Amino acid sequence: MFACFADYLSLCRAPLAIGYLYLYLLLSSAFLAHAQVLESCTAATNCGPGLFCGNCPALGKNQPVCTRGQAIIPTSIIDGLPFNKYTWLVTHNSFSIVDAPPLPGVQRLTFYNQEDTVTNQLRNGVRGLMLDMYDFEDDIWLCHSFRGQCFNFTAFGPAINTLREVEAFLSENPTEIVTIIIEDYVHTPKGLTKLFTNAGLDKYWFPVSNMPKKGEDWPTVTQMVQDNHRLLVFTSIASKEAEEGIAYQWKYMLENESGDPGVKPGSCPNRKESKPLNSRSASLFLENYFPTYPVESEACKEHSTPLAQMVGTCYKAAGNMMPNFLAVNFYMRSDGGGVFDVLDRMNGQTLCGCSTVTACQAGAPFGSCKNVAVPSTSPVTTTAGSFSGSVQFSRSASTVHSPIFFVFYLCSLPLIALIFRMQ
Repeated sequence: MFACFADYLSLCRAPLAIGYLYLYLLLSSAFLAHAQVLESCTAATNCGPGLFCGNCPALGKNQPVCTRGQAIIPTSIIDGLPFNKYTWLVTHNSFSIVDAPPLPGVQRLTFYNQEDTVTNQLRNGVRGLMLDMYDFEDDIWLCHSFRGQCFNFTAFGPAINTLREVEAFLSENPTEIVTIIIEDYVHTPKGLTKLFTNAGLDKYWFPVSNMPKKGEDWPTVTQMVQDNHRLLVFTSIASKEAEEGIAYQWKYMLENESGDPGVKPGSCPNRKESKPLNSRSASLFLENYFPTYPVESEACKEHSTPLAQMVGTCYKAAGNMMPNFLAVNFYMRSDGGGVFDVLDRMNGQTLCGCSTVTACQAGAPFGSCKNVAVPSTSPVTTTAGSFSGSVQFSRSASTVHSPIFFVFYLCSLPLIALIFRMQ
């Protein structure tokens, strides 16, 4: 019997050795899978929930570390306040995605601002989308163009496709609220009304008649959810408020200058269409923080200390009013906590007077804070998204589909059986 078993072992010796090595690597990966922010990693699966593996060569940080990839939804900690008391993450040119395919036979010539789908952005905690809409191909398209005209080499796709992603997200997440800010080049009569209706978003529409006109508080997020008024839409064309019932953005929202003026240290000028930032006649405040010409590799540097400093600058420029929307390019790129840590600090200060929103305690007096680490290393409060851009390392292969695992498993069975018989 033992001679036979020795022959069997000689046959399986190589697969067993490989299998044990593979098992060791799997176990090592399992332990690494709980690595937290700024801890070393070699793949996305090494990091804990809500994190991904990346680096920041622009800051001289070439060693991959676990980096935050999801926002904490502030209403998951402090709920029931007016909508304008919260700060939400916004993606600038949300549709302008690096890997988005061009039109057939056309080489796209434009800038890119994001790295993953709108669906993924929403799953990762983005709650505001900046969309450029144009008349194109007898339809309404998302286009990253210039001079108010869309070209085939600057076009991304029909807007209804992206809006259907938003509809699916709102349908699947009945307590979430999304804001869409349109840079509007649509001249088709009632074009936007038809577009949003065809996308199935009219049932979530927050009516203009309910929007505060003189800087008052908005309804509470609880009331907005109960009324199913979970989609706020703003246009850059003033006449559409009367024509289509779409809110004119700068009637309700303050905004700083976008592009390079919006990232200049120590300065936060208002956009020319906007009222002065310290005006109290509008109760929403959009802070733009992205350069005129987006560069993926520089975003991690932009989303480090300079971002936090600029939030402070704009907060003071607005008369100590915290921005409600923070708009960025390549939102997941940072040297650690990035945009997500900054959002936590903004919401913490506003909602509970704490250094981060994770220190807030529902029902506790303002300024009563939990003793928590800053930044938080447990950011997940939403259905997990993922990251499809170049900053992410590839995922490791699943054991279920590994042939080596099956060889190891089959060759181990006789040994396991023999051990049990000898006991």
